[in-house]
Amino acid sequence: MQAIPTEIPDVIELAPKVFGDERGFFLETWNERTYCDAGIRATFVQDNWSRSRRGILRGLHYQVQQPQGKLVRVTRGSVFDVAVDLRRSSATFGQHIGRVLSEENKRALWIPPGFAHGFLVISDEADFVYKCTEFYAPEFDRTLAWNDATVAISWPLELVGGRDAVQLSEKDRTKAASWATAETFA
Repeated sequence: MQAIPTEIPDVIELAPKVFGDERGFFLETWNERTYCDAGIRATFVQDNWSRSRRGILRGLHYQVQQPQGKLVRVTRGSVFDVAVDLRRSSATFGQHIGRVLSEENKRALWIPPGFAHGFLVISDEADFVYKCTEFYAPEFDRTLAWNDATVAISWPLELVGGRDAVQLSEKDRTKAASWATAETFA
């Protein structure tokens, strides 16, 4: 596996070794030793899988207590995946990164605790799977507005039919905080 540094050093893009032939392919999605060698020392307690169609935007989610580290990947389709640093003590506080994750590139992204996370489906449909370091705790769940002008994420909206084609959950539409009012981490 190749660990690829990102603009935010604690977020790591991962390119697995893929072994393929005319029958298909094989790759390891998790190997504790390999990931430790890449600087990712995590204990995972929960695996999640979501399926969404083009234009669905999920996020930007985080938990103010029991913050979750996430190892994310796409097994079908493609998404534009985003992580926003909410750690006030970090040199990259307020910065974000975005990467295309797809079944074609088979890449994963390690997002440590203390980040808001979300993704936009840019294929007709996408299966998004991820491992979490903490259990989901709805009472601590928060959402940062996907379109906050201060954070200024350059979502590839042209790939989904423009801004009006973006579809959000009721929670993401009505409960999302602006950068100015978002709860952050020490």
